[in-house]
Amino acid sequence: MAAPDELFCWEGDWGLPSVSTDCLVVLAYAQFAGAPLKLRKMSNPWRSPSGLLPTLRINQKETLTRPSDIIIHLRKQKYNADYDLSAKEGADSLAFISLLEEKLKPALIYTFWVEPKNYVDVTRRWYADHMPFPLNFFLPGRMQRGQLEKLRLLRGDESLESGEELEKELYRDATECLNLLSQRLGSHKFFFGDSPSSLDAFVFGHLAPVLRSKLPNGKLQQHLKSLDNLSNFCSNILLLYFPRDGRESCGQKTSSPASQPDGGDFDHVPNKRRKQLLSAIVALGAMLSYALLTGMVSIQQEALEEPPDRETVVGSHGEDEDG
Repeated sequence: MAAPDELFCWEGDWGLPSVSTDCLVVLAYAQFAGAPLKLRKMSNPWRSPSGLLPTLRINQKETLTRPSDIIIHLRKQKYNADYDLSAKEGADSLAFISLLEEKLKPALIYTFWVEPKNYVDVTRRWYADHMPFPLNFFLPGRMQRGQLEKLRLLRGDESLESGEELEKELYRDATECLNLLSQRLGSHKFFFGDSPSSLDAFVFGHLAPVLRSKLPNGKLQQHLKSLDNLSNFCSNILLLYFPRDGRESCGQKTSSPASQPDGGDFDHVPNKRRKQLLSAIVALGAMLSYALLTGMVSIQQEALEEPPDRETVVGSHGEDEDG
């Protein structure tokens, strides 16, 4: 019997299994479809086979990074959360997922990566606190530039000047999208009947970080919380499919890097050699900081490779089978 595929994703916080929208989409879909994936949570993207998170490694060779590609692969493996959808429901699902990408995603990028107080106090601080030295000095800024480029592509606007007008436009589109989703969901538990589908995974992945993070500028968050059915929708998915993370949101987790190993939620065993290695590169990292920041040199992924995380399996019943 073939070994399960490996899923590498950002670790969780705020009572969520991951802080990343793309990771949440994949994690939720895998749970809904009952896909048995080996789960490796981390806060260092250079430790994934592709250098990106999420990444699905197939047969120790091929890698997939886009949520849509990962979902297509899982469907080919007979893990299909949309199996019971009618043709019309399938078309509606694609339409709403496109709406999320067009109307909501730009506002989410702006909320977490552009709005000054949110970026400095929440986004950059979280990644800087959780990434290992010396990556925490330059990777958050590089990630922000990548998100800004993604926002330009989504809007088709190369100039993209941040400010009050841009914020109003993005939040207006996002509010319209949230209202449409709320109307479509109505009083139902999921968007298409009693079982969750890929649309439920995409909606959960996009809304949960907004709902659970503590944002200084929470305009979009306030509107989402006013839509009770969408808020309850996210809470129900957490309760049913990620109960461990919901319990950890009650104050058990901490953002302190000293108390949270870099391996993520499932790497609880202290690793003395890892700590010694990280301590040893501090002096070298100080000398290389300027060169890294200016792009004069690059570090090969193998140089910072750490021992693999404990393996966990995502399945159809609960968050994992790690015990």
